[in-house]
Amino acid sequence: MRRMLIAIFLAITVITGATACRDSRVVPVGADGKPRIAIMVGGLEKVIYLPAMLTERLGGFRAQGLDVKLLSQPSGANAETALLSGDVQGVVGFYDHTIDLQAKDQCITSVVQFADVPGEVEVVAAGKADRIRTPADFRGRKLGITSLGSSTDFLTKALASKAGVGVDDYTPVKVGAGQTFIASMKSGGIDAGMTTDPTVAQLTTSGQGKIMLDLRTEAGTRAALGGLYPATALYMKCEIVQRYPDAVQKLANAFVATLRWIKSHTAEQIAAAMPPSYAAGGKALYVKAIRDSIGMFNADGRMDPAGARNVLRILGGFSVNVKPRKDEIDLSRTYTTAFVDRVPKA
Repeated sequence: MRRMLIAIFLAITVITGATACRDSRVVPVGADGKPRIAIMVGGLEKVIYLPAMLTERLGGFRAQGLDVKLLSQPSGANAETALLSGDVQGVVGFYDHTIDLQAKDQCITSVVQFADVPGEVEVVAAGKADRIRTPADFRGRKLGITSLGSSTDFLTKALASKAGVGVDDYTPVKVGAGQTFIASMKSGGIDAGMTTDPTVAQLTTSGQGKIMLDLRTEAGTRAALGGLYPATALYMKCEIVQRYPDAVQKLANAFVATLRWIKSHTAEQIAAAMPPSYAAGGKALYVKAIRDSIGMFNADGRMDPAGARNVLRILGGFSVNVKPRKDEIDLSRTYTTAFVDRVPKA
């Protein structure tokens, strides 16, 4: 009995210690005094999240005195889980997760808004493009998304709903992005799906896929979703933002500097600054992917308030989490411009 009690005590001690090391309210500081911030990115190789790796490559985090570690997680739903558990202090993902999480009584806020449009594309398998022309043709189809609960899942539901197709009228298929998405479309595992560059560039250049809806542009987004749909953002737990404003300000400084850099450089120059492995499909193809998507990024990191309201309107129409609580959502808690407003002009 004594040995058993000692074993239980030791187990509790280990568990408590592990939990304390992963306090979601704390930003650890290294021996050099620099804040150590882990940021989960919803797919580092995706062009929609390019500012994250580009900031690191340009030395933006280091210039701000930050020790930032970028981690890649293709699913936004999994990334938010890592944030809530304290495994990471920030996520570069879609803004709509802040609304969805508030409906679950979690306070997450966007502190830098990189884009006012999703940057996503609905691609149809080339052999089925004559039969799947609009979201009204989604009925009975297998539609690729990164994962259930991801932003591609949200957007697919929104497009289907607007066309009068219920969420039970089609089959969402988790296919991730990149080669897994391409392989699934090639094998017939999906009839169409939502993905981003460089996957879009690979599918269209090879002739395997055709673009049905383009949410990389403001015009395409407004036509498909009835307004802007702010997407790529750096979001963090409200407690972290409130307790560590200096660290958050430095992150904002670094990211806004990168957004300005993007606006003043060509697709070729941007591609050259990224890791060579990101151009695995060929340099020309990667440059095309950047050129086709780079217009989605803003230059100031600010949220478009009307866009935020449109995201809430869309989620309030079909999200099982948001719909019953849509009138309770406080958008002012889902984003802030306080930090980007204080970024030095020069």
